[in-house]
Amino acid sequence: MPLFSVKTSKKIDTNIRLEESTAKMLDRYAHFHKGPADDVVNEALEYIFTKDKDFQQHLRANPEEEVPSSLRVKKIPPSVAAGKNGSKNGAGGNGSGPK
Repeated sequence: MPLFSVKTSKKIDTNIRLEESTAKMLDRYAHFHKGPADDVVNEALEYIFTKDKDFQQHLRANPEEEVPSSLRVKKIPPSVAAGKNGSKNGAGGNGSGPK
């Protein structure tokens, strides 16, 4: 029986580096769950965040703590973002896509 269920939600694109053996096991686990590896990673991290008692205590003791981001977040070019937000007039781009 799986330790957690995989569900899809709003995502941002990031780059992470994994050990090769971890990446292979991630693919196998995603196949086992019949879902994308992204969702498996997300749910696994959520599971860890809620089960780690020391981390939960840290969050309660430091609720407003701001930390520098260590994730490499992919930025969506403004022209692509405008198209995804329902822009019908093509404003913000020439239709040629990201460069």
